[in-house]
Amino acid sequence: MRRRVVITGMGTVNPMAHDVESTWEAVKQCESGVAPITIFDATNFPTQIAAEVKNWDVDQVGEELEDWKYAGRHSRFAVGSAKQAVESSGLLESGIEPTRVGVYLGSGEGIQDFFSFMRMMAPALKDGQLDMSKWIEVGLQILNPTWELEQEPSAPAAHVARIFDAQGPNYNCLTACAASSQAVGEAVEIIRRGDADAMISGGCHSMIHPFGVTGFNLLTALSTSNDEPTKASRPFDKNRDGFVLGEGASMLVLEELEHAKRRGAEIHGEIIGYGTTADAFRITDQHPEGRGAIGCMQLAIEDASITVDQIDYCNAHGTSTSVNDRVETLACKEVFGEHAMNIPVSSTKSMMGHLIAAAGATELILSVLAIRDNLLPPTINYETPDPELDLDYVPNAPREAECSLALTNSFGFGGQNVTLAVQQFAG
Repeated sequence: MRRRVVITGMGTVNPMAHDVESTWEAVKQCESGVAPITIFDATNFPTQIAAEVKNWDVDQVGEELEDWKYAGRHSRFAVGSAKQAVESSGLLESGIEPTRVGVYLGSGEGIQDFFSFMRMMAPALKDGQLDMSKWIEVGLQILNPTWELEQEPSAPAAHVARIFDAQGPNYNCLTACAASSQAVGEAVEIIRRGDADAMISGGCHSMIHPFGVTGFNLLTALSTSNDEPTKASRPFDKNRDGFVLGEGASMLVLEELEHAKRRGAEIHGEIIGYGTTADAFRITDQHPEGRGAIGCMQLAIEDASITVDQIDYCNAHGTSTSVNDRVETLACKEVFGEHAMNIPVSSTKSMMGHLIAAAGATELILSVLAIRDNLLPPTINYETPDPELDLDYVPNAPREAECSLALTNSFGFGGQNVTLAVQQFAG
């Protein structure tokens, strides 16, 4: 009999709020975290809006700012959300052996030091040629080695392991927008097979910088609705014009059920299903028939040993791009069959934008809260229905509804797909 995995701690730092309960309140109020970009001057970019984390730093979770001055935004967000999750779980007070606690994150690439790069390039360019010796000379003067290490996607996992003395398995995956969902799924598998009793899992990312915005603009993936930032993210709406880039981190403490029960831990939910597939199609496009999305949803349902009629809610990947919203709707119809019109499918990215690698873990937490409170989060900015997209998208207001089991989807660039199934813990 495989070991069961439950959630005993949760934490988040995101564009809407800086902890789990404040985030949930903002979701219930249909607030938006989208605003003009302030991290850098985006005046000349096609997209000048994003969902930034504002008025937060690691001192709010008891860390010294001086100790983190060379850390990237993603690492700071990771530590902030992990501290919330671990402290709320009470895990470390249980006397658990450090080698039985691991870390599995889905974290994005770190600092993109655009401004230092330009300071190196400017004196090294002469008559259209690059003087490499001058470029190196300036680089040795201005670059900080710790700052450079923060470019590694594995840096946040290392920080988290150090802070909590988590000496067990330590991994990071970067499967684009599916990363933190994949991390959670793989962490579940580690506990199921007995390689750890608890895992700190989730993800972090910040791509709100010149390289990130430029890249997504070149892909024509970002919304350019700069005049109305709070209405720019409009999943499933006919007039959607791209996603809104966000940033942040969300972490969960996952624990083997019997271990959690022995120490009297509060259990927030149970992860019962995990499915993952690849589209094996194009780097930036989903398969037009949704084969990867369909496959991972089916695998999660099979892994959970449930039937479609038991699903009360689906938190959609729901990016607000033309392709994703169409393909995800198609996939839901294929998987849910005759129940498709009865299963609410909403996108919380309508409020907080797309947190990229951190999106999946954040949306898993929101799904857990939906189950706890029997309240489905809305898809805001849904004003003009698309005739091709006809599911129940919980438009514009949260909805009271019985909810004991939810799916959450994450579909990433490159064709990575993950679905998690989470249910109310019933003993």
